[in-house]
Amino acid sequence: MASQDWFDKDFYKVLGVSKDVSEADLKKTYRKLARKYHPDSNPGDPAAEAKFKEISEAHSVLADPEQRKEYDQIRAMGSGARFTAPGSSSQGGFDDVFGGMFGGGQGGQRYTFQQGGQGGFDDVFGGLFGNGRFGTTSGGYRGYGGPTRGNDVTAHTTIDFVTATKGETISLQAADGKPFKVKIPAGVADGQKIKLRGKGQPSPDGGEAGDIVLTVTVRKHPVFERDGLNLRVTVPVTFAEAALGATIEVPTLGGDPVKLRVAPGTPSGRVLRVKGRGVQTAKGTGDLLAVVQVAVPSHLSGDAKEALEAFAAKLPDENPRDDILAKARS
Repeated sequence: MASQDWFDKDFYKVLGVSKDVSEADLKKTYRKLARKYHPDSNPGDPAAEAKFKEISEAHSVLADPEQRKEYDQIRAMGSGARFTAPGSSSQGGFDDVFGGMFGGGQGGQRYTFQQGGQGGFDDVFGGLFGNGRFGTTSGGYRGYGGPTRGNDVTAHTTIDFVTATKGETISLQAADGKPFKVKIPAGVADGQKIKLRGKGQPSPDGGEAGDIVLTVTVRKHPVFERDGLNLRVTVPVTFAEAALGATIEVPTLGGDPVKLRVAPGTPSGRVLRVKGRGVQTAKGTGDLLAVVQVAVPSHLSGDAKEALEAFAAKLPDENPRDDILAKARS
C-alpha cells in the first residue's frame, strides 16, 4: 500500500467503527460488510466490487495489531501531510517532517522508496516503528481481505417427482470420482439450486473452501403437477356423473385413493379440494386439488344417440355461450 494512503484514508470511517473498536467487534463488522459487498453477491456491480476492496483494505491494516499501531501513529501526524516532490514549496508537509532524514529534501535530489529493499523506505520507517513493515498485509492475508476463498463448483442432478415432493438424501459423485451425499429438502422445485457449503474447491492459501452449487431437475409425473405446495390432478367424470352427481375415487401421491363427492350439475374445471394431501414441508402443508373434467364419449350407439337427442329436446332453449359473446362485444 502506498504510504500516502495511510494519510488520505480513514479506515475507521470506511468500516464505520470507532478508533477504540475491539478486535472482536472489528471482525464482526468486517464480515457483515464483506458479505454485503462481496462480488459473488453483486455480480456485474463495479461499485460493490470497489466498496468490497475498500473495506478489505481497511480491515487488512486494522486487524493486524502492529499495522494498526503504525497506522494510528502516522494518522496522528495530521491528515494534511503530503508527499511533496523535492524542491517544492509545500510547508509543513511530509518532506518537512522527515527532511533531515533525507538530507534536507530541498536540493533537487530524488529518492526511490522501495518496499523491502536495503536502505529503502521500509528501512527508514523500520527505525521509527520498530519492525520495518509499512502497509504490508499480515501473515495469511493475500491482497484484499485475507486468504483466497476456494472456487465454487457447479453440478446438476435429475430426481423423480416423488423424491422432490417428499425429500430424500441421495448420493452423487464429484468430478474427482469421490461420492458425497446431498439432502434434498421436501418440496424442492424444478430448476432450484442447492448450495453445499464448503464442498467446492479448497483455498490455495488456507482460506475457506468454495461451495458446490447443485441445480436440480425434477422429472414430470404422469398424473400430478406442482402448484406451489399444492398437488393438482385432473379427474375425468362422465356426463351422467357430472349432471346427476356421484361419489368418485381420486388418487393421492404415494397413498390410497380418497373418495370425493361430485355435486349434481358440476361443470368441467371445477376444483375439488382435499385438505392436507399436498406437499409437506417445514414451511407448511399443501392440499390436493382435483380438477373435474367432463369426459365426452367418442362413439355412440344408435339407441344412445336417439336417447341423447330426446334428452336434448327436453332441455331449456338456452345457449351457454350467450354470456361470453355478450362480454366480447362490450
